[in-house]
Amino acid sequence: MGKKKVSRRKFLIRGTLGTVGVLAVGAYLFRHPIRRSILSFANSADLSYIGETDDPILWFEITKDNLVLLHSPKVEMGQGTFTGLAQIAADELDVNMEQIRVVHAQTASGNIDGFSTGGSTSISSLWQPLRELAATMREMIKIEAAKKMGVDVGSLSTSQGSVSSGGNSMTYAEIADGVTEWEVPDTPQLKELKSYQFIGKPVPRVDLKEKVFGAPIFGMDAGMPDMLYGTVVRPSSIGARLGEVDASAAENMPGVVKVIREEDFVGVVAQSYPEAEKAKEAIKVNWITEKNWQTEDIEAMIQVGQGEPQTIQKEGKAKRILESSDQLISAEYSSPLGAHAQLEPNGALAYVDGDKVTVHISTQVIGLTRKEVADRLDLDPEQVNIIPTYLGGGFGRRLHTPHAVQAALMSKAVGKPVKYYFSRKEEFQHDMFRPPTHHLLKAVLGDDGLIQALEHNFSSGDVGFGSPLLPGIAEPILGADVGAIRGGFNQYGAIPNHRAVCWRVRLPFATSWWRSLGLLANTFAVESFIDELALKAGKDPVEFRLAQIQDDERGHRLKEVIKAAAEKAGWTDQVVNGKAMGFAASTDANTPCAQVAEVSIEGNEIKVHKVTCAIDPGMAVNPDQIRAQCEGSIIMGLSASMFERMQVENGELRPVIYGPYAMALMKHAPKEIEVVILENADKPGAVGEPPLGPIGAAIANAVFRLTGERLRSMPLALDQA
Repeated sequence: MGKKKVSRRKFLIRGTLGTVGVLAVGAYLFRHPIRRSILSFANSADLSYIGETDDPILWFEITKDNLVLLHSPKVEMGQGTFTGLAQIAADELDVNMEQIRVVHAQTASGNIDGFSTGGSTSISSLWQPLRELAATMREMIKIEAAKKMGVDVGSLSTSQGSVSSGGNSMTYAEIADGVTEWEVPDTPQLKELKSYQFIGKPVPRVDLKEKVFGAPIFGMDAGMPDMLYGTVVRPSSIGARLGEVDASAAENMPGVVKVIREEDFVGVVAQSYPEAEKAKEAIKVNWITEKNWQTEDIEAMIQVGQGEPQTIQKEGKAKRILESSDQLISAEYSSPLGAHAQLEPNGALAYVDGDKVTVHISTQVIGLTRKEVADRLDLDPEQVNIIPTYLGGGFGRRLHTPHAVQAALMSKAVGKPVKYYFSRKEEFQHDMFRPPTHHLLKAVLGDDGLIQALEHNFSSGDVGFGSPLLPGIAEPILGADVGAIRGGFNQYGAIPNHRAVCWRVRLPFATSWWRSLGLLANTFAVESFIDELALKAGKDPVEFRLAQIQDDERGHRLKEVIKAAAEKAGWTDQVVNGKAMGFAASTDANTPCAQVAEVSIEGNEIKVHKVTCAIDPGMAVNPDQIRAQCEGSIIMGLSASMFERMQVENGELRPVIYGPYAMALMKHAPKEIEVVILENADKPGAVGEPPLGPIGAAIANAVFRLTGERLRSMPLALDQA
């Protein structure tokens, strides 16, 4: 039997995943040392795109009016992915930006993302394969042009969506007309970076017009002929199980088409959404609950020393040094349960038509959603077409969208399309929350005033564990949650003895992916503690950090963003005119970021006036988009750090609406956010989440300089003592 050939792109993908697999088996066999290796690898590895990258026809479509449609397997949820992908494709296709349109790839197209839109990987993972696909498509067009023009393909040149030879030219549309079978050549050599027209430029967003003029592009805007409306009965209590159901009153109410009882939910389908909601409220359900949970119960669970520990990082003899020292410095920090609170609630429009299913949905996991619908309806995945829409906010909330299954089952029961959405209360109470955390940090300073030993113990609910994006075998193999540990590693490699331990706690409600995962909470704790240590050592916090960074490529990039942020902000550790600066830095997904927050106290409130952010995401495909992502991350991180908190009251998660769930308002936003972009890597890296890391610690560190009070818990408030 001959050997099966594997393309270079597929080899790279399988190679990355295969490495994880080998390490995983080793980790299970040899436990702790190799577990730490695989966790370190997972924390810093560049994630490859998982999907078909050998067939340009799955990705590109040429229209009769000479436009190129790029069918993107990555979804647009405000992060600007469509614009960056358009720039990458346009440069290798030799078309203008006005000639390219980016649309969501339906699963029926065959162009399916095998993982998700998440982890700040949309641009970085497609940087190489999309350029290769576009370059190959350009050569495919030239091959067909040579046939139609009767010339040698080597005599052809491409520009602005046309192919020319001598004095003759044809548009891409004219060339593609009538072609039913394309000849796919070997991947051509890519252009030199310096020759690109659009990559690296601040190109305006390609989705701007639709959003400004309110085009119906989001999941909630979807509609189909003869559409009905669905609702699902949900409990308000944590851990409640469905018991006896009496739907007799609801079944006879105006507009009700059918009450659907499945093994795991009860739904109502009606002629209108108000009628469906009213009927839902009339259904009597006996919910079975086992405990009346309170916030205090959750806080008691999230404590270092509770749950299952896993050492994720170890260098030297930190534990021994700390236990034997009489100069021990220690501090505790915590962060609360947080909601996603995205503007567009979850929902779906589904139509089961015989053995075919169509689902319009805002989701970050197109392939997973298709699989779950197919499995529940006992269909092949190819019989289910997921049509992604623009997302009215994602932030990890849509990394599991099982409500598509409920919409499909309701549609199947009534034989018509059914549109179903969460109420705002349901969105808050049935979120997959950012888990609360507790941190205990210990350190010993050496005679030189630098850190001799450092230990970070942190307790957290699950982030990745329990998610269908991770296989169940990941839990016993890894030992520590790959999401919860983000930001928990020590980034100051010159500290000779350091150790980090994650304590896993299983909470009675769902916690999962939230923008930046554990980065915000972990960085708040670690960078606040680093600031404390600098003051104990009598050193400037910026210089203190720089002195303890390892002299390697990763360390060099971290040093450069720290220096750039400090220089741009005009860093000082003194209070000037009632304002103080706070400094913090983090490295996430191989992207270092440093921030300086300029803060004052007005009355009894913390006021952030300016944030200076220096980030090194590698090559900048679109500098404007990078700035926008930094600005958005900083505002979101500020809101989570200073205002947001979910509570558990008498078994229920609350608040259940905006307003009581406090968030940053326009008046709380800094008047200025200045972003410095460094490019100390030769390819694009992560942008969407890394800038969220430092902001909480930067604000808290500034407050200490103003008040002498060390804020150790989020949300940050002056009355914590």
